[in-house]
Amino acid sequence: MTALMNTYGTPAEGFSHGKGAYLYDNNDQRFLDAISGIGVNALGHAHPAVSEAIKDQADKLIHTSNLYSIEKQQLLAEALHRVSGMDNVFFGNSGAEANEAAIKIARLYGHQHGIENPHIVVMESAFHGRTIATLSASGNSKIQTGFGPLVSGFIRVPYGDLTALEALTSNQEVVAVFMEPLQGEAGVNVLPSGFLKSVRTLCDNNSWLMMLDEVQTGNGRTGAYFAYQHEGILPDIVATAKGLGNGVPIGACLAHGKAASVFGPGNHGSTFGGNPLCSAAALAVVETIETDELCSHAATLGEYMLTAFKEQLADTDQVADIRGKGLMIGIELKQPCAELVHAIRERGVLINVASGNVIRMLPPLIIDQQQADTIIAAVTAAIKAFAQPS
Repeated sequence: MTALMNTYGTPAEGFSHGKGAYLYDNNDQRFLDAISGIGVNALGHAHPAVSEAIKDQADKLIHTSNLYSIEKQQLLAEALHRVSGMDNVFFGNSGAEANEAAIKIARLYGHQHGIENPHIVVMESAFHGRTIATLSASGNSKIQTGFGPLVSGFIRVPYGDLTALEALTSNQEVVAVFMEPLQGEAGVNVLPSGFLKSVRTLCDNNSWLMMLDEVQTGNGRTGAYFAYQHEGILPDIVATAKGLGNGVPIGACLAHGKAASVFGPGNHGSTFGGNPLCSAAALAVVETIETDELCSHAATLGEYMLTAFKEQLADTDQVADIRGKGLMIGIELKQPCAELVHAIRERGVLINVASGNVIRMLPPLIIDQQQADTIIAAVTAAIKAFAQPS
């Protein structure tokens, strides 16, 4: 019997250490990490800038609480302001907490404008976290089962359906639209070009907040620092986490314009949020992504990988679709394919399967073309063997 709660089933064999884009098991066998801790290790493992920032800060001060000013927190906020165009930021410890903050801002915004029962429009197949509020906002009945009653105040529409959003303009209780620019957990679902710009216009015309969950798509993942930047817009709220700390737990809820002044003293808080240690680590991540031009690198290499997969799997009947943006790539098969996680690991590459039948790849932003070719070769070979078993 293990002392751990059984929330993850039986985990695969773990790792003893990592370096760059590679993880090593206890037998020193090397694996190319094409899932990055589910999009967390954007700079790979043991990145010197992050390691040095953590060690230096740990030797000085780990935690004081937000009762006192925190220099690294302020520097991190300014860095995120610079790369995002947003006005201010609240720091928590995870993506779910960043999304909780977004939901609270939307509700308080509604009440401040005389709406007694504010509603937030969310999307089918969305994933926003596993707290009760973010679980309720998510569009996945499987993860919601057994946790009712769920939080009310959400209206769900199909992902990427502008007509369904427009049909809600007469609903005086709607205060916000909350969505992922690309759906990750649902299987790397990509929106049509121009959709986010249309949502921005719709929100402007109806005094709704446009809120984006960039927990997975932020911090360079899609080839821009944030995915909304591909369309030249600014949301009112953007939540991010995962790649922000490169493994150190931190989440951020950024606000712009009318959303930036909704929270006041006492409206929200976090004991650990933005403490000196996690702020130092995240600051090193943001600065490295900028200095090393990793956004443009992710865009270029992601397009290379996407093209290669489409060419090499063109004649594979079991492949339903290949899609993605930057280094966020999904290969949808026509049947469940969870067993491919092990098959591809046997070929020295780590991936995961989302939505039951989509191979999801979120490699570190630091990978080079040779490593990209290794991922392409391993995944392609495993899919072809799976599609045509001997």
